Amino acid sequence: MRRVGRQLQALESLTPLDSRPSSSPVKKKGAKNRGCLKALLFLGLAAGVALWIAGVFFFNLDSNLVALSVRDSKEPLLIRGGGGIWKAAPKITAAEIRQGLIERHAEQGMRWSTLKIKRGEGSMAKVAHQILGAEVHVITFSPEHFEFMTSYEKQPKFAVTTAANRMAEDNLWFSITANFRDPKGKPLGWVWHEGVQVNGAFPEWSGCFFVKGGRPYFGPKSLLDDVPGPIEEGTQGYPSVMKNHTTFSYVSMKPDQFFDGSKITYRSLAGMRKDGTIIFIVSGDGGVMNVAEVTEIARKLEVQHATLLDGGRALQYSIRTEDGPWHFTALNTRLKLNHRWFEQQLSPVFIGVRRRAPNIIRVPLPQ
Repeated sequence: MRRVGRQLQALESLTPLDSRPSSSPVKKKGAKNRGCLKALLFLGLAAGVALWIAGVFFFNLDSNLVALSVRDSKEPLLIRGGGGIWKAAPKITAAEIRQGLIERHAEQGMRWSTLKIKRGEGSMAKVAHQILGAEVHVITFSPEHFEFMTSYEKQPKFAVTTAANRMAEDNLWFSITANFRDPKGKPLGWVWHEGVQVNGAFPEWSGCFFVKGGRPYFGPKSLLDDVPGPIEEGTQGYPSVMKNHTTFSYVSMKPDQFFDGSKITYRSLAGMRKDGTIIFIVSGDGGVMNVAEVTEIARKLEVQHATLLDGGRALQYSIRTEDGPWHFTALNTRLKLNHRWFEQQLSPVFIGVRRRAPNIIRVPLPQ
């Protein structure tokens, strides 16, 4: 009996170990599913980040999300002036705009600054502006230090290209889309280069850029008659918006009779001050405007004559800085796509700005 009792005790002592249940197949499967779910979530997040980066790189996605959020807005454009105060474009003063300019780059004869803008209508627009922001760039050049020209591919003539390519090939400090193009890519409007007219006129275009006597001019085409001498460089623009500090009435009264003036889109204005300083006021990321709004900014910045250049989906420009070139493209310029929403936006003619060569001072040889 003692032997049997000891055997029973031995069996009882082994029972807790031998009778432990093995890991449940259901629990193993659940843990495996959770691991797969985490992996899928990580891969989805990584794919989302990659798509976002690709969208920003190829299609300026963040900028266009802001643009889409306000494209049908009826609210006025608000500009951040000095002290961080937001005011509508017609109400903000010239001093407040100047105080609101944020300097991005400056060198002798050149200054690049930024204005912060927004529109207040709709929750989507508010979120887009809060997260992504919107800006307008103001770039000024002194003709004493910089020369202006048309820039395009010579072989083959007027092959569509980009602002970045023109900057690299012509050693430019600034390049921007000039006049419009037809569906085949040829420029619409006259083009002059090195004293020769290389493309015919488009009668309806009312604005222009030209160089006479080595000095650049931007404004209505009537300036061509006001300034004596032959054209050395130049392109047509559209529409002209200002002469002698006076905004043309059709800009606000009939904005859609001759052009899509009330449309909120990427804008590009080129003008000149009374002292000859050239100024470009251009949409940056999310900085979409109508014609009246960009013209009002120009008027507040003491522009005397001004014309619009090609904007909208076609807008692209490049700026040289000490950190290397900075490029803006409204939409895709890199991928050859056929869909009308995503097709490659290239242009045939650009306006180029290049630093003048230093004057060579002849030192007389010693006798």
